[in-house]
Parts: sequence; C-alpha cells; structure tokens
Amino acid sequence: MPQYDLNLVLNPNLDGAQVALEKDLIQQAITRHGATVKAVDEWGQRRMAYPIQKDPEGYVLFYTLEMEGASAQPLEKELRLRDNVRRVMIIRDRPEWRKK
Repeated sequence: MPQYDLNLVLNPNLDGAQVALEKDLIQQAITRHGATVKAVDEWGQRRMAYPIQKDPEGYVLFYTLEMEGASAQPLEKELRLRDNVRRVMIIRDRPEWRKK
C-alpha cells in the first residue's frame, strides 16, 4: 500500500484537553477512511511563516499513513470541515525523494 504524509495545522488557542480531543477525532477519521497510522510527529505550538486566520502561530502535527490513493481526497475533505483544523495537506511519499 502506498505511503502518505498528512500535515495538519490546528488552532493555536486550544488547551491540552482540546488538542487531545482533536487528535482523537483525526485518528478516527483516518481509520474510517481505511488508512493505518505508521508514525506521528507532533511539533506542538510553532510560529508560522505567515498568519493563518489572523493567528501567527499554529499547533503542528505530521502523520505518516498507509492508504489507498482514492481515500486521500475524501479524508482531506473531511478534515478540512473540522473547525479547529486550519490547514491540511496530504502528500504521497516517494522513495526516490529520500535518495540522493
């Protein structure tokens, strides 16, 4: 199965419990679309290069997923509908990008 990177920026004004709830809802959406999580890289609060909805910061999460290509667009659409999700980007991971 192809591997994908899911990059998310959440609302920076969330407290710890709200972030945990959002991560749980994101995990449920991922499994609902038939994907499996291989790794999660949580960067936490970061300053963005430009403001997103007038906030100069965001809570950044990176997921490494295995899923079919047809599931990527519906998953992205579902995650964009969440109020606390500011940015979503799904990229197919290609092994040739890791080689020099």
